[in-house]
Amino acid sequence: MVLGSDDGMACCHYWGAPLPGDTDLDALVAAGTGGITGGMLDALPPLSLIPEARRSFPGQPGLVAFQNGLPLEPDWRLDSADQGDALTLRHVAPGLRLDITIRAMDHGLIGLRARLSSDAAVTLHHLALALPVPAHLSDLTELAGRWTREFQPVTTALDHGARLRDARTGRSGHEHPPHLWLTAPGTTNTGGEAVALHYGWSGGHRMLVEALPDGRRQIQLGHCSGSERAPGMVFETAEIWLARGDRGLNSVAVPFQRTIRDALPPARRPRPVHYNGWEAIYFRHDATELAQIAERAAALGAERFVLDDGWFGRRDDDSSSLGDWTIDPRKHPQGFKPLIDKLRALKMRFGLWFEPEMINEDSDLYRAHPDWVLGPAHQIRGRSQLHLDMARDDVRDHLFDRIGGILGAWDIDYVKWDHNRLTPFPDAAQTRGVYALFDRLRAAHPQVEFESCASGGGRIDAGILTRCGRVWLSDSNDAIERLRIQHHAAMLLPACVTGSHVGPRECHTSGRVLPMALRAWTAAQRHMGFEMDPRELTTAEARTLTRVTTWWKANRDWMMAGDIWRLDRPAGSLAEMQLAADGSRMVVFAAQIDAPVALQPPLLRLTGLDPQARYRLTMLEHPVGHHSSSVALSRGAVTLNGAALMAQGVALPPAFPQTIAVIEGTRL
Repeated sequence: MVLGSDDGMACCHYWGAPLPGDTDLDALVAAGTGGITGGMLDALPPLSLIPEARRSFPGQPGLVAFQNGLPLEPDWRLDSADQGDALTLRHVAPGLRLDITIRAMDHGLIGLRARLSSDAAVTLHHLALALPVPAHLSDLTELAGRWTREFQPVTTALDHGARLRDARTGRSGHEHPPHLWLTAPGTTNTGGEAVALHYGWSGGHRMLVEALPDGRRQIQLGHCSGSERAPGMVFETAEIWLARGDRGLNSVAVPFQRTIRDALPPARRPRPVHYNGWEAIYFRHDATELAQIAERAAALGAERFVLDDGWFGRRDDDSSSLGDWTIDPRKHPQGFKPLIDKLRALKMRFGLWFEPEMINEDSDLYRAHPDWVLGPAHQIRGRSQLHLDMARDDVRDHLFDRIGGILGAWDIDYVKWDHNRLTPFPDAAQTRGVYALFDRLRAAHPQVEFESCASGGGRIDAGILTRCGRVWLSDSNDAIERLRIQHHAAMLLPACVTGSHVGPRECHTSGRVLPMALRAWTAAQRHMGFEMDPRELTTAEARTLTRVTTWWKANRDWMMAGDIWRLDRPAGSLAEMQLAADGSRMVVFAAQIDAPVALQPPLLRLTGLDPQARYRLTMLEHPVGHHSSSVALSRGAVTLNGAALMAQGVALPPAFPQTIAVIEGTRL
């Protein structure tokens, strides 16, 4: 990344492939500066790190703010550039200061952040950092989605005009998670140039990609517009993470996975197999039934039991009691003691569900404090609930006391923290309040791990992942949907943080009935768990689930510390390879989702291997297919060097839809 300035704000003149250390940067900038032609101004307005309207910049400015009722259009001057642990560019204007911090991160990433300070109050509409987009990166891929169908890639050609998204739901969102990438034509998982950008903020972001009339293009990232609702004297963006690679999408995905993994809070090791009872009992809490389910889950291999919604207040459905974080004596007359004693006897840990940011009107808390609700009284409800004003100290104090009291009174080592209602309007102070409560609870209860859940995957970003060691990727336990969701989420998320559960035989969110082998191996690709009534399992289903769970436990340590490499496969199939940090072990999951077009699947080409090393591959799970289907891997181990496995690959047996092949590999 090459930065420069004359008498104004710093600009990013180049970012991309590494340059030799003796590159003449003045010559580089001069060689890359465009000329003047008809219909243009007499000089090219600078595309600075925060593009400035006052300099005749023809695109969207990076700062839109008001002071004393007038637009704030500072005449920035670079005051200093200090390089310590990071490069800090200090800009000044009358009564104003702007600091832009750029740091080199581990795993090859660059982080960028901006801070605006004023001597007098400013009303901020948006503050966003900008980078030029190299012309050869012509395709933009964003992640979109909805409830039970998160992390779906959408690709747009960057030819003209602007593409703007303003995620205004008060969280990073199903609709617009803050991760995107730019690619050169023809880029695949394993080949071609790509860059990826992530905005590490849990309260909604603003993304602009704009083709300017002069042919240049810019990309901006910042908080969603209008989310700073009160005038202030200091405003900050979250940090933008930037990665680049020229060996396909994996060359930007793996660095993000490693960076996210390094930033996670401490977690229990080894990662325990979860059991969550939500889709088994919903709001029905019966001590005898819970004990039966716990016994069956433990026999299948579960190591942590998470009690979901319905344990507090008078919570028999989703219309009451949010905010009343006291144990319901009708359902748990002795508190959690009988269940915890049972779990201890089964050598299982205990986790608990909360939704701290929400309140029902039918609750003691609302009757005592209706003024604690965020937004107008006549707003549209969501799931019969309203949002607490998390910017208030008294609200956070109350929640800290109630939640902390539960965590301190019982042997709880895990909290599933849910967030099922959108905020009535975007408000950055809400996100800062949530962070403050998380930080306070974590400091007071360091033994407790937290999971981020927001109707599934609605709040997944680098900001929340410094506080939560696990995310609930989706409320869908449909293995086919899960395969797609977690495959695309691997552009950001490592396996260790991504919760994936074996759901009921008939999926509650899709109605599909899928074979246990597919369901179990899909969950085994991430942080494994179960979420169904284990008493429904047939003997054959229980045998398969136990076998896969036993395998996952034997391999979880290296898998949870390793990398996910996405493999290139035809439409209707998905494959990925998980590789140990030292490269000594791997496992490949190759799923056939739909009926294939060709009679024979293309050879499975691996990636990320040492070309000179030899590897032994063994098929652990044979996909279901025609009885006569057989390839070399079906008949026994295959040993090849890394170069051959990446250049040619190995044959998979033709498989029926909704089946999966699992291949283990060892470097010899």
